[in-house]
Amino acid sequence: MTQTQDVARSRTFSWSDPTAHAHHLGRRSGLETLQAMIDGEIAAPPVIHLIGMSRMEARQGWVAVELVPQEFHYNPLGTVHGGVVSTLLDTAAACAVHTTLPAGVGYTSVDLNVKFLRPVTIASGLLRCEATILQQGRRTALAEARLTDSRSRLVAHATSTCLTFPLSELPTRPDPT
Repeated sequence: MTQTQDVARSRTFSWSDPTAHAHHLGRRSGLETLQAMIDGEIAAPPVIHLIGMSRMEARQGWVAVELVPQEFHYNPLGTVHGGVVSTLLDTAAACAVHTTLPAGVGYTSVDLNVKFLRPVTIASGLLRCEATILQQGRRTALAEARLTDSRSRLVAHATSTCLTFPLSELPTRPDPT
């Protein structure tokens, strides 16, 4: 793409090597793992820094994440890109599932059904996404996420199905050293 702006803007961010903390995966329950990330004991995944999530809260079957919309989240129409909104919804819903998993069990998203209800811009203020478990079975879990703006207006919501599985089914990860 060609740069057409007169004044270029830039953004930099940093993150920890995600493989450096891979050995923590499966040793704690999902809730314990998320709490360790919230407390800074385990590095957050790079996507958290990429989109600029500012806060997370977690308890059994429930998660909240927050983000302040920024110009770098915008699409060509001057609103926050739907992919950013979807990432917040997916993160909260999947992490709500994660809070219910025992040590040694992982998950992956199977689907995400998003409904966008109003445009999101910088003027929307702090976005807060809260998610809860709707149903949990032996191999799948269904979660719902709701995204509100600083005026507590619902801007988007989603349902997500996650597949749960023993972490022993994952391919062997390379040693980070």
